[in-house]
Formats: sequence, structure tokens, C-alpha cells
Amino acid sequence: MKATGTDRNRRRALLSWLALAALVVLCGVLGLLQYRWLGEVSRAERDRLRSSLQASLYRLSQDFNAEITSACVALLPDGFQAEAREEDYAAGYLRWKASSRHDGMFRRIAVVRSERGALVLRSLDLESGTFSSGGWPAGWSGLKERLTARISGEAWREQRPQRAPAADEGMLVEIPRFRRFPPGGPPPPLPFGRPEGEWLIFELNPDYIREVLLPEVLRRHLGISGSLDYQVEVVTRTSPPLLIYQSDPGRERIGSRADASAGLFELQYERIVRRWARGGGPRELDRGRGPGPDWGRWQMLVRHHAGSLEAVVSQARWRNLAVTGAVLILMLAAAAALIRFTRQAQQLADLQMEFVAGVSHEFRTPLTVIRTAAYNLRGRLAHNAVQVERYGALIQNESRKLTDLVEQVLTFASARAGYTIRESEPLSVEALIDECIESSRSILDPLQCTLEKKLEPDLPLVMGDAAALKQALQNLIANAAKYGMEGERWIGVSASRAGDVNRPLVEIRVRDRGPGIEPEEQAQIFDPFFRGRRALQNQIHGTGLGLSLVKGIMEAHGGAAAVRSQPGKGAEFVLRLPAAPVERQDEYANSADRG
Repeated sequence: MKATGTDRNRRRALLSWLALAALVVLCGVLGLLQYRWLGEVSRAERDRLRSSLQASLYRLSQDFNAEITSACVALLPDGFQAEAREEDYAAGYLRWKASSRHDGMFRRIAVVRSERGALVLRSLDLESGTFSSGGWPAGWSGLKERLTARISGEAWREQRPQRAPAADEGMLVEIPRFRRFPPGGPPPPLPFGRPEGEWLIFELNPDYIREVLLPEVLRRHLGISGSLDYQVEVVTRTSPPLLIYQSDPGRERIGSRADASAGLFELQYERIVRRWARGGGPRELDRGRGPGPDWGRWQMLVRHHAGSLEAVVSQARWRNLAVTGAVLILMLAAAAALIRFTRQAQQLADLQMEFVAGVSHEFRTPLTVIRTAAYNLRGRLAHNAVQVERYGALIQNESRKLTDLVEQVLTFASARAGYTIRESEPLSVEALIDECIESSRSILDPLQCTLEKKLEPDLPLVMGDAAALKQALQNLIANAAKYGMEGERWIGVSASRAGDVNRPLVEIRVRDRGPGIEPEEQAQIFDPFFRGRRALQNQIHGTGLGLSLVKGIMEAHGGAAAVRSQPGKGAEFVLRLPAAPVERQDEYANSADRG
């Protein structure tokens, strides 16, 4: 039956591990699928982020261009005619300056007129709002040459005029005004029918653009909680490009590693055209272009602070993979723990069944002897006093075995909730060992065991429950007698000092010269209901509770129990008990002297 039970346990264990292996394979397949799915989701997320970023850049560019265009248009009177007065420009500027949030946008504003084939420049004083004559500012020479070519007609013969200033003219913006011809006159030779007679010139303030306007629109369209999520650079389209703005001056330049880009700084000419149309201006003027990556005087480059959108998506992907892996590992760990605990519970149930069978057997043997002896006494089969005494001693011994067995079971049952010390007092280790040896004579003498005692002199006292410590020590002596029968019938009991000054201990050792304990069983030897393979094979009586009670008693006293054994060389059990405090040592010595 035991072999059948062992085979059944092995089958259970095999099925459990097969189920765990199947779960591992399933988790691996799920992990692989999750990896692929997360890859697809990451690619879609990357495309979504890039598309969203490009849309944000489009809105940002429109917003920036609208701010500049609004400021320029504010100075234009209705009807774009050459008869407009400087006072009209000045009044428009003062109205704009009073109502605008960005009144520091311009560094210079001027009007350039063509008079008798020459260019006349009139500059606007940005503080007083009045025009005055003056020389051409430094940096406007290219503009002057281009306007001179226009009034001479050279630019018209070569190509259609560009309505936005060239990129190499920095912060300059020009808006032309056209002359009006009298009705019935000769047809104009120019493609638009009206020559340019005047230009309104704006020069942006680079410090204001860099420190105020650009950061504002960037926070509005690319910022979250007041901070930018992206590294931004604005450069000119010249070769080499000139840096206009950099959001993170300390970081490496973006260069060709931008996540997205957009054109910037181009007037929204459709608004100017609508203004012209009210005064009969040319409707066929180029109406401006949208903020594509190749349009605009400047180029805005954007890269995520993580390094790139690819890095952001990759980090999110690995975080998701880490979470998924942790969940799968947690599932596997939970399954493994469940299988382990289930197996432990099954093993405990099997041990309990074996315990019940063992206890039943332990009860049956002395009960059978007692019943037989009582039957013989009652049937007067004992004819003399010696036989009667022998049967009486037999009944007494077997009754004591039953009592010890019942006490052991009851002690274990009460110790399941935690062993408690009933009364702690200073105890002499030598007296404790002597009492246990004397109480064990009924076990040792029939087995003809030799007991050798070796105690270190002047051992300190220990604090403990005398009855509990005696029970623990007697269990070890009884085990040494039972399991040492196969070898030399010898038991050694010794005691010595241990520990250190801070925590002095007393060690009590019980040794035998029996077959020893298998290494794989030593870790379970103190578990309740556990009995070794050799004990089951040799049908040695026992319940599997003795060593468990020994361990519980030692731990309740603040000590410990351990085993040392090698197969074929016997076993040694070590009990470690804390020594009593010095004041209790002196108290015990004084009371012993008075006694």
C-alpha cells in the first residue's frame, strides 16, 4: 500500500509539473504575441505622434505668421493707393501700438517712395509716431538694390516680382503700393498693369522675436504645463543657415535629426489682398503659401526631449513589455506557488494519515498487552505472586506508554497555536540532565544502551520551564535509543558553554552511533508528522511529533534545535538555551547556600 501511495504521489507531482510546463509555454506564446502586438501599436503610435506634431507645427506657423501679418496690416489704410498720407500710416501704427500685446515687435518702420527715378526713404519714429528723412540703415543695401531694379523695370522684364523678401535680408518685410493711371491713358507695359510706386518696410526686432514672440507661440502649441516637451530650433534658409532661436542652448544642435519641421516667417498675403480689394488693388497678386516644410523665410526644427519620437515610442514599448513580462512572471510565480502549496498540503495530508495509522498502531500494541495481561489475571492463569507481579508491572509499563503517547499528542495539539512556557525559573543544566537520564532508564535498560555523560564544569544556569525542557531532552534520548539500535548501542549526553559575552548560551548535545540521517531528510526532520525512510522500512514505533515538539519548546525558550548527521556515522542533536541573567545566577546560588 505504501508503494502504491508513493506512486500516486509521484503521478501527482508529475501532473503538477506538466501543468506548470504547459503554463510556461502558454505564457511564452502570449509574451511573443504581446511583443509583436506592441510593435505594431508602437509603429502606429509613432505615426500618430508625428502626424500630431506636424499638425501642431502647422498651427504654430500659422499663428506666428498671423501675428506678424496683423501688425503689418494694421498700418495699411483701406484702398492701397499712392495718395495715402504718412499721417495715415502713423495713425495706424499708434492705434496698433496702443492695442497690441506685442508692441515691441518692430525695430524699424519706413516708407520708400519712387520720385523721379530715385528712392526716397522716410523713417517712422516708433516713440512719437512721426516720419522723418534719413539715410538707409546698415543691412538694407540689398533691399535698396532690389527696389532700384524694380523701378527701372529690369526686374519686371526678367521675372514676376517676388512678394516676400529674400531669405538673406534677415528681418525685413516689404509691402508694395501701386500707382493709379488715369482712365483712357496708354496701357501699362507691366504685367500687373500698375507699377510699384511706394513700399512700406518693416524690420522685426530680433531680440523680441527670440525672447517673447517665439517662446509664447511655442508654449501655446507645443508646451504642456508651461514647459516645452520638445527641443526647438529656428534657422534661416541661407547657406550656411543662421540660428534665429534655440529653446535649449546647452543641448546639441538638432541638425538633420529633427522629428518634424515647418516653414516659418511668411506673410499671409490673402489678408493684404482683401485689404487691397476694398480700394481697387490688384486681385491677382500671389496670395501667399501655407507653412510647408520648404516654404517660409525660416525653418523650424523640432525634436523630442527624449531624443526623438522613435525613442519616446520605444521607451513606452519597453515599459509596456516590462509590465507585461512582470504580469506573466507573476502568473507563473503564482502558479508555481499554488502547485507547491498544493503539494505541501497533499504531503501534509498524507503525513497526517500516516500519523493516524501510526498512532493507532502505537495505541493497539500496549492495549493488546494490557488486555492480555488483564485476561490472564482474571482467568487466574497466574498461579503465584511472582507471575501476578510480573503481569502488574507489564500493565503498569504499557499504561505509562499510553500516557506518554496521549500527553505527546495533547502537547502537540496545544502547541499548534504557539508553545507557551508555563513557569520560567533558573535551572541547573546538570540537574536537568540527571533527572532526564534517570527518567529514561525504563527505555535504556531493556535496550541495553550505554549512556555516557560529559558536562563542562561550572555551567551557567538557564531560564526555562523544567517540565518542558525535560520533555524535550527525554524525546532526544528516547530517539537516540530507538534509532541507534542498528549500530553500537551508545548514547552520549554533553553540555558546554557557547555564544559570547553579549549573549551567553548553553549547548546540550545528544549523540548516538546509529545509521544516521539521510542529508535530504535533515531539512524536514523537525516537521510535524515527518518520519524518515529508514524508520518506515524498519517499522520503528513513533508518531513523528517528538522532534517537532523539541523545536517548539526550544524556540519558546528563545533557543534553537539543530541536527548534525552523516549516513552510517550516527546523529547529533544540539539544543541551545540562553543562560540566565547574572542577577538570577546570584539569586539561585544564595538560595542554594541557605538551603
